Amino acid sequence: MANTAQLLRRQSSRDIVLKSQKSIDQLELRELRGRLVPKEHGVSHHHHTSLHLHQPLYGATNQGFMSDAFDESSELEQDPPPFGSEASTSKAKAELVANAAAADQQQDIVEGEKEGEERESWDSKIMFLLATIGYAVGLGNVWRFPYLAQKNGGGAFLVPYFIMLCIQGIPIFYLELAIGQRLRKGAIGVWSQVSPYLGGIGISSAVVSYIVALYYNTIIAWCLIYLLHSFESPLPWADCPTRLYSNYTYDHEPECVASSPTQFYWYRTTLQCSESVDLPENFNYHMAIALIVSWFLVYICMVQGITSSGKIVYMTAIFPYVVLIIFFFRGITLKGAADGVAHLFTPRWETLLDPVVWLEAGTQIFFSLGLAFGGLIAFSSYNPANNNCYRDAILVSLTNCGTSMFAGVVVFSVIGFKATATFDRCTEERNGLISQNKTTNLPVCDLQTELANSASGTGLAFIIFTEAINQFPGAQLWAVLFFLMLFTLGIDSQFGTLEGVVTSLVDMKLFPNLPKEYIVGALCFSCCLISMCFANGAGSYIFQLMDSFAGNFPLLIIALFECLSISYIYGVRRFSDDIEMMTGSRPNFYWMFCWKYLSPCAMVTILLASFYQLLTEGSSYPAWIAAKGSTESMEWPHWCIVIAFFLILSSILWIPIVAILRLCGIKVVEDSDPAWFPEAELKEVHGIVPHEPTELERSIFCFNMDGTEGMCCPKYGLPEKSLEEEE
Repeated sequence: MANTAQLLRRQSSRDIVLKSQKSIDQLELRELRGRLVPKEHGVSHHHHTSLHLHQPLYGATNQGFMSDAFDESSELEQDPPPFGSEASTSKAKAELVANAAAADQQQDIVEGEKEGEERESWDSKIMFLLATIGYAVGLGNVWRFPYLAQKNGGGAFLVPYFIMLCIQGIPIFYLELAIGQRLRKGAIGVWSQVSPYLGGIGISSAVVSYIVALYYNTIIAWCLIYLLHSFESPLPWADCPTRLYSNYTYDHEPECVASSPTQFYWYRTTLQCSESVDLPENFNYHMAIALIVSWFLVYICMVQGITSSGKIVYMTAIFPYVVLIIFFFRGITLKGAADGVAHLFTPRWETLLDPVVWLEAGTQIFFSLGLAFGGLIAFSSYNPANNNCYRDAILVSLTNCGTSMFAGVVVFSVIGFKATATFDRCTEERNGLISQNKTTNLPVCDLQTELANSASGTGLAFIIFTEAINQFPGAQLWAVLFFLMLFTLGIDSQFGTLEGVVTSLVDMKLFPNLPKEYIVGALCFSCCLISMCFANGAGSYIFQLMDSFAGNFPLLIIALFECLSISYIYGVRRFSDDIEMMTGSRPNFYWMFCWKYLSPCAMVTILLASFYQLLTEGSSYPAWIAAKGSTESMEWPHWCIVIAFFLILSSILWIPIVAILRLCGIKVVEDSDPAWFPEAELKEVHGIVPHEPTELERSIFCFNMDGTEGMCCPKYGLPEKSLEEEE
């Protein structure tokens, strides 16, 4: 059965009207059924071996199927006739080749039949898994999760973290993989096929993916700058630079002395920060060059589609784990590493009563998995029709969370080393002052305070971690490894984000005569031009503005509409039937309950709590004050608030706009025929029979015996006939 299932892996997005191609597919599947051996008869060893020798490539299209399956006629002649077949496999081969040749002659006649319309596919299962893991595992796992765990109760934070993973993260991850694999299109095509009024969900995903990719690549540019300077000896952020005064004397930069070498290098050398978002000051040429190079690298990696970027993920997805393992063994040997790890995971159970802790746990789960961007839907649309998307969802989600915890151990072992070194210096200075009989203005030395002074995001990566690396022997090597790891973590997440945009544009056929590589080039070029707004003194503040508003609220709203669309429009019952048809097993009660009730409630709660927190506490940004050598919290000016609302509304307004225009008879997203899908053959292979809902399913999910599905509550009345009675 496993060998037979390989032959169903069809990766075509051609329309169902292409009857010539569909006839070839039917011949293939007829030949497949000829080879299919019923379970009760068993399979001889010789026949199993001959089938195994010529399995098609993972996700191969028909052309690849034919070349792999029929390049040697000897195998066909040696195979015994299948049970119940009147024709030999040699005759099946001749029919298939003849019909394929006839179909090739008819390709010019069939409207829309073009060579380039064949959908791409993954070369192997491991390539898909690595691409999905690389997309889900990103910079947030390394520089946000450790900070949130330390801030929100240490080990106690894992309780809300895993609860949110189970009721929100994995169910939506599973949903996106399954719907993309079933409907074989990008986000726009998928939601338009679910309902013509829901095409705005796909457009919203594409818009927010474009905006997030726009500023996310800025992080990659920062990593490139630090990676380039990591080869210098000594490291440029190891010591304060000197200043030449008018009297021809040298002294350390006062601003650097007031802060620290790593802070000064980050804020003043790399970012060239101004003191306010209202003061962009000078153009940062170094940053502009780094942005151009980073966008060029993204274009080079994506220009050949998933066939090219899929191979690149072998390096970009595996290398970060290699570096994390190296840093793990280096970190646990450092003095103070145990204190750092203990500080991270020591539970403070009282924090579980704080609703903000649950809010941040749910938000972190949501964004760390990369939900609602459209990238997961695009990736899964290139999978075979019978791929086990349930197993993939569990594997990738648990890998993502395991990576977060492992990265937390690595980061806090190094932070523990840095905090211990600072504590030892403070203690030595204090003891020196006491030995001089000084009892006033003594420094206060507290190890736990030093451990708690960890930062989130860019501060953790470019300030605290670099300060710890400065104290390593061979600091240059560790700096190169660290920033190369951050670069690979960022760029493979960038692939998935942009792939959601590109696949949606291709499926919409906005530019039907434009090759895909031109679309990728246009996207990267437009992003590169707009990203020049980050190459000035206020660029880092604009980055924080976009990160705070464009990458959180829209994604939550989009994922909420995705869940509601599947649960109340497409139908949980129909969706479960599709998953059973593809994987051979039906989703259990828990997943259906999450999709219809639990996950939407969790997302609505997070949204309302986030808006409440924003209205009551406001939003601010840390501005660098050069005179003090430190940052101060400043409120966003009015024009920034306007931009924030524009970023949010430009993403989510597509959902109601497309629906309203559709009601008025205006099509924003053109209707397209469903992609080819071997529904009948999959049901035959897996032995699928109509599912009769249980009493629990009827009462909870409003399933009716006639196959319909109620919206809110079950219908009570005359007893309905069962499926067996109707037959």
